Amino acid sequence: MSATTTPATSTPATPTTPTATTPTSPTEKTGARTPEAAELIGGARERIDALDDRIIGLVQERMAVSAVIQEARIGSGGRRVNLSREMEVLGHYRDALGKPGTQLAMTLLELCRGRV
Repeated sequence: MSATTTPATSTPATPTTPTATTPTSPTEKTGARTPEAAELIGGARERIDALDDRIIGLVQERMAVSAVIQEARIGSGGRRVNLSREMEVLGHYRDALGKPGTQLAMTLLELCRGRV
């Protein structure tokens, strides 16, 4: 008895994922209704992107400085975190930015803790 094999006739299925249409015009990309507004929005977004890059760099610098402080504090027998100082930071951000400033400060403090 001989076994008969049939060759595979189907090709491997390629996943079909819906693709979003890429905006083609500046007004589609920005959601603006006029070319003038689209140009203004595009320029402002570039400025925001540059600001975000600077903010990220400053946060990274803050994290490094915080690590130095924590190392010195722990090296001298102190605790890793100084709660009274953290309260000062929270108050500073709240005074400058309102309630959302407190949330921002909490995030910064969280980023800067425990890197030692």
